[in-house]
Amino acid sequence: MSKVKVYATLGSGMPLIPSEVNRRRLNPHDVQIEINYCGVCHSDLHTARNEWGNTIYPCVPGHEIVGRVSAIGTHVTRFKVGDIAGVGCMVDSCGLCFSCKEGEEQYCEGGFTFTYNGPMFGTGDNTYGGYAQNIIVKESFVLHIRHDEKDLAGVAPLLCAGITTYSPLRYWGAGPGKKVGIVGLGGLGHMGIKLAHALGAYVVLFTTSVNKTQDGKRLGADEVVISHDHQQMAAQVNSFDLIINTVAVPHDLNQFLSLLTRNGTMTLVGVPATPHPTFKTYDLIRNRRQLAGSLIGGIRETQEMLDFCAEHSIASEIELIPINYINEAYERMLKSDVRYRFVIDMSSL
Repeated sequence: MSKVKVYATLGSGMPLIPSEVNRRRLNPHDVQIEINYCGVCHSDLHTARNEWGNTIYPCVPGHEIVGRVSAIGTHVTRFKVGDIAGVGCMVDSCGLCFSCKEGEEQYCEGGFTFTYNGPMFGTGDNTYGGYAQNIIVKESFVLHIRHDEKDLAGVAPLLCAGITTYSPLRYWGAGPGKKVGIVGLGGLGHMGIKLAHALGAYVVLFTTSVNKTQDGKRLGADEVVISHDHQQMAAQVNSFDLIINTVAVPHDLNQFLSLLTRNGTMTLVGVPATPHPTFKTYDLIRNRRQLAGSLIGGIRETQEMLDFCAEHSIASEIELIPINYINEAYERMLKSDVRYRFVIDMSSL
């Protein structure tokens, strides 16, 4: 084991502070990555503050990791020292269940190992994330980054926000001839717009903020609808093949279900700390609509997404911050005061 510098929180309601944790020794199939950038996800805040009731302390958040390979195990074949690599939301899974064998490790029947807040397969040890100097991860959960180095800070959020929106867009066939709605313009929503546009869909942003109209169109939305404007919403009824709902606070789902065409789907990707209000079953039944959920993506699909984004010059819109600003960044996240993702410059650790 080796000591590494991190930013950690020691308990619910406590700030993130400089600290140290032990990283495991480098095993034969492991890759060690010196972290250059780490995105700040709303899940980091939920976990750090134990809002989902399952946090193990000390907690080192961070699962949008980009860095440079600094060491490899003796059996590693896909990476070499000096490569630019990424790590997303998970670092292990059982590898044996149907989902794992299908390349859908995020649905591992035994529960995949989160990049932080473990527990780790085999030992039950806690895992520590990317607000750190380095990380050691099994090769099969490490991703190749093919963007230009100047874009690497904006690549970091692709490891969560990117794949979280890409996976349902791909699964439900977003592309030419399809009308896709994106609810919310934040870390997830802005990536949903960029990706749906690049896939060739007709894209509509739903937002409560009139002042986000111009930004929505700049990012690739063909239309922007103010969701509290009843007239604008009524004009969209029965017209959407797919709606990706990124909002992570409880809200009325019925207003969006009515916008789906026959056989249309609304997929939830935001996870609120408390449940959404009950939806109207009849709104689903009458047009064979579907209300679904989607969780990040498997390693194979995440690599596909990264390659797609590199090919189309897609990265996240970010605000780069030093690590000692992280507690202020959390407070700003709660106010939606970021366009559209904080990314930590880990050289500041």
